Amino acid sequence: MGNVILPALDEARAVPGVLAGLPASWIAIVVDNGSRDDTADVARRLGAVVVVEPRRGFGAACHAGLVAATEDVVAFMDCDGSFDGEDLERVAAPVLAGQADLVLGARQAEPGAWPWHLRVANRSLARSVRRRTGVALRDLGPMRVARRTDLLALGIRDRRFGWPLEMVLRAADAGWRIDEMPVAYRPRVGTSKVTGTIGGMARTVHDMRVALR
Repeated sequence: MGNVILPALDEARAVPGVLAGLPASWIAIVVDNGSRDDTADVARRLGAVVVVEPRRGFGAACHAGLVAATEDVVAFMDCDGSFDGEDLERVAAPVLAGQADLVLGARQAEPGAWPWHLRVANRSLARSVRRRTGVALRDLGPMRVARRTDLLALGIRDRRFGWPLEMVLRAADAGWRIDEMPVAYRPRVGTSKVTGTIGGMARTVHDMRVALR
């Protein structure tokens, strides 16, 4: 059906469950973004395509996976075990049917999966996107599906945490049909690189503000 791009930084514990949960029709591309554990080796042993992106940054990893993808339709999903891979089929359906150009997964969080301050920040960002573009979204989450050549043509420049937001803004400016589908969201495996550290959270907020400007 397509490629699913999985940016990964020290996710060796989560990789087996993530790959096992993907539908058979999706080809996994794990982008190792400077892991100090054996993320890449675990992914290779389990049959995933592994891309090494030494330049640190969520956007850098996503872009490297996008460039390496070989299928027409591409999906993005965190590689930390927080998403259910089976939801990819529903998120991809409108793109495959020609009914949407970009579909995002709107997270339906289990208890403890999504800290309240991040929910508030995400809701605020979604409102800002609506004011700027007219696109009504509830979530700017990292599970999303679009066509590879169209994404490359957007020319997304951010290579850090502003990458997902810039994708939506550029897609809206280009007149894309943007939609969202509810997806499950559960507590991640291990510690988040964003919410788990003050520095990670500060970088994320800064990158999002730059993308909005």
